Amino acid sequence: MVRWIGVFTFLGLLAITLQTSAGETKKRVLLLWQSPDGHPKNTHEYQLGQKILKRELDKFPSIDPVLVNADGAWREGPDLLAKADGVVLFVSEGAKWLCADAKRLAAFQACAKRKAGFTVLHWGMGTKDAKNIQPFVDLFGGCHGGPDRKYQVVDTRAFFVAFQRHPIQLGLNTFKVRDEFYYDLKLAKASKSMLMANIDKKAHTVAWAYPRDDGGRSFGFSGLHFHENWQMPEYRRLVTQGVLWTMNIAIPKGGITVK
Repeated sequence: MVRWIGVFTFLGLLAITLQTSAGETKKRVLLLWQSPDGHPKNTHEYQLGQKILKRELDKFPSIDPVLVNADGAWREGPDLLAKADGVVLFVSEGAKWLCADAKRLAAFQACAKRKAGFTVLHWGMGTKDAKNIQPFVDLFGGCHGGPDRKYQVVDTRAFFVAFQRHPIQLGLNTFKVRDEFYYDLKLAKASKSMLMANIDKKAHTVAWAYPRDDGGRSFGFSGLHFHENWQMPEYRRLVTQGVLWTMNIAIPKGGITVK
């Protein structure tokens, strides 16, 4: 009799587990990366960086992070975007890449209308040609673009805007870092500064949060030139929480756990 009770208990728990799993709808996030772009080794390591971010996002059962190679024509892109709830863009000269294909740009715009979350990292927000700036800003909230774009490798102090504690900033404090930051960025009016860095004796925005007019959310961070900076818990927490915020996933009051 006891044995049968144990069996029934196990089957009951199994049924509850299956029912819970079946009822959950994971949010799919495309982690877009490209092959090396000619920068020195250990810089612009798009694929390796996205693999680290995937490990962090895999800790959250409500997210399905998928690594996607965006090299070449990326003809499958529009179909993938049509099924995505979010995108993290870590590619070479991303604003140019986005606007180079009309179908690709339209697919991102359609994705935004569905309130998908967008995140962009380092050169993923870049364009040398100014004509690509505005379409990118409309989607991601900021761009490192045009002939007047500024960037510099600095040993600096990075700090968070104190007037409003944003969910992206939870568990984060001032820290020192060596990185190549893009600054004097072209930002949307609604973009809110999340992280600032001292460059040329002035505080510059290097990360932002953008509540889009379509009801979706975007986040950008201009650092991560050097791959080794992914080792910093501050970086992994900042980027991961940025992605979570764009996906409307609650962030613990003390910030997420990173090791």
